[in-house]
Amino acid sequence: MDRAIGIIPARYGSTRFPGKPLASILGKPMIRWVWEGASRSRLLSRVIIATDDARIFDAAKAFGAEAMMTSPDHASGTDRAAEAAARLDGEVIINIQGDEPLLDGAMLDRLVEAFDDPALPMASLMARITDVSLIGDENIVKVVVDDRGRALMFSRSPLPRGAADFFYQHIGIYAYRKEFLLGFKALPASRLEKIERLEQLRVLESGGEIRMIEIPRPTLSVDTPRDIIPVEEFIKARSHE
Repeated sequence: MDRAIGIIPARYGSTRFPGKPLASILGKPMIRWVWEGASRSRLLSRVIIATDDARIFDAAKAFGAEAMMTSPDHASGTDRAAEAAARLDGEVIINIQGDEPLLDGAMLDRLVEAFDDPALPMASLMARITDVSLIGDENIVKVVVDDRGRALMFSRSPLPRGAADFFYQHIGIYAYRKEFLLGFKALPASRLEKIERLEQLRVLESGGEIRMIEIPRPTLSVDTPRDIIPVEEFIKARSHE
């Protein structure tokens, strides 16, 4: 059995950005940037692109990635990752967002290492944000944790209310024990999940634990075409360091 496998769910038909996985970032499709970053992990035995579209599948194969066709009917990337995971013999599954072109493999290693705790069912990432003026931005998901790093609540609203020093931004990369992921997929959507449009709240409402791992900085995810500009600027600046 593989200890840990990374799965990158990728669909072509994004509402805000159709064809997003194949969008060019400095001449390479975004999904390739994500796959290359994940492949630099020391602890993932495989990194698989799971897609419902032949264009993404063919592109992945062309640059050397392992790819898997999945159902076109999934409502979320988690559902797509769960379908792929059900076919694999892995203990820990990392659900890697396909719109994180600056992904660092070391982030994924931190998640895998958290599962040295045999009782841990699920983990995710967060970063400390000191610009508290951003706390009201609904596109930035906030998380609060207890003194052991377990998530207490996620929200698009300011959390915690009145923060004056920092808050934690949730980074939407998830790690699960395979059995937990398959069980999570079978649970009905919860009330808070529907209100906040955050599926991880289904875990908390059902009494599950999510261990939050802090990383040094937030990532630059791509939600719309204009988000590619700061990503390209960051890559160019990094290459001149």
